[in-house]
Amino acid sequence: MSPEFLTQPFLLLLPFFVLLLSIKLDFFSNTRSVKLPPCPWKLPFIGNLHQLGLLPHQSLHKLSKKHGPLMLLKLGQVPALVVSSSEMAKEVLKTHDLNFANRPILRAAKILLYGSSSMGFSPYGEHWRNMKKVCMINFLSMKKVQSFHATRKEEVAHLMDKIASHASSNPLEPLNMSQVLYFFTNDMLCKAILGKFSREEDRNKLFHEMIEENVRLLSGFNLVDNFPSLGWLNSLLDLDKRAKRNFSKWDAVLNQIFQERGMIDEEVKDDGFMDILLSLQKNPNVDFSFTDDQIKALLVDMFAAGTETTYIVLGWSLAELIKNPEIMKKLQNEIRNMTHGKSMVQEEDISEMKYLKAVIKEILRLHPPTPMLLPRESIEGCQIEGYEIPRKTRVIINYWAIARDPRIWDSPEEFKPDRFISNDIDFKGQNYEFIPFGAGRRICPGMNFAVSTVEVALANLIYRFDWKFFQIVDGEEIDMTEAPGLTTKMKQNLYLIPKSWM
Repeated sequence: MSPEFLTQPFLLLLPFFVLLLSIKLDFFSNTRSVKLPPCPWKLPFIGNLHQLGLLPHQSLHKLSKKHGPLMLLKLGQVPALVVSSSEMAKEVLKTHDLNFANRPILRAAKILLYGSSSMGFSPYGEHWRNMKKVCMINFLSMKKVQSFHATRKEEVAHLMDKIASHASSNPLEPLNMSQVLYFFTNDMLCKAILGKFSREEDRNKLFHEMIEENVRLLSGFNLVDNFPSLGWLNSLLDLDKRAKRNFSKWDAVLNQIFQERGMIDEEVKDDGFMDILLSLQKNPNVDFSFTDDQIKALLVDMFAAGTETTYIVLGWSLAELIKNPEIMKKLQNEIRNMTHGKSMVQEEDISEMKYLKAVIKEILRLHPPTPMLLPRESIEGCQIEGYEIPRKTRVIINYWAIARDPRIWDSPEEFKPDRFISNDIDFKGQNYEFIPFGAGRRICPGMNFAVSTVEVALANLIYRFDWKFFQIVDGEEIDMTEAPGLTTKMKQNLYLIPKSWM
């Protein structure tokens, strides 16, 4: 009898054995006396996966209304703690911050980010601390962000010229602002990271394609992330193959840039972040070292995170302002009265623009670019509110739900920037009802960079132009539907007609 004949029945019965094992383990885990957080009704084998839907932050928000702000779901074989209130978020992000500072190893991140060695997806430990230290000192501290003032000014001026040219030559034609804002934020980031040699249109378009694919892959359902026992199926999965293809593209592009940098004289190089990293790599006085792959992982992470979040905030800002003309008028009056006829809003003008800052905060509340903070993982077991949280539990902070909590926010579904005028709530991780960038050790280090870019870009967009939504059909309104994914971009591209004000 051939070996092939013997293995065929085994393969046919394998799913049944896995299902039986899952039910058995589930039964014994539920008969323990340990008090676990509430869990919605789950199915054998898949657990609560069927309840996530295309927009998990919305689905989990609905579940939390029934089961409470602390739920322990079973995502396949993986326990996942879902946090949906500011009080519980504070427990995770402050009281037990160190215990929840770890990241789960996700399959797509492992492939795309050189073994999850980037700052965003790296496990908690010495490597992550070194990465964060280098980034904060050399790129993301407030002092360093301010030093990119000239870069922001140049890129915003380029953006204004592009829109003004369109408004002049095609006054009745709509402009795809989703695309325009995407390339603006990507160009801005390329300039800051790669320096003055960055403006290469073909390469930046390739960055666009690779970043979009990264986000799709990191957002997609990966069987192995939820069923670790099926890891042997990795090589057969389409997501795995796509991730490896996209990784190869990133690796080739970054290797080419590294080679170009190696041929440039030291005195010609500038203070782009890549040049700083490469110089630190060669510096014998630095108390830790980076490999080329670790530098590349950090750069991929920054390109994707920095581009996505910034352009998403700008897009939602324009959409909400056009839908709310009274708020648009109030913001335009503030900006135009305080800018006193200058050709552009300068960064020094923005510090006193309180309504602009309130508008941006309200966008970060109502349309957070990352509705669920990047997942964490418990290092050890602990107790929260009398519930036992097992070690290696995945943790999902549903900030989208927290930002819609009617106990905290009046009319939470409405766009009301004035709510931020009379209070001092900030997004720097101390007010747990307002954490669009997270909090604690794993707070988003790019917060200052992103907000500085959004402020100066949005101020100039509102100052320089009057905006009108392009209606294909009379009476059509802007589609405010969210697209599925790791980030909450608009489902439909935003087509607007700009009219120069100056």
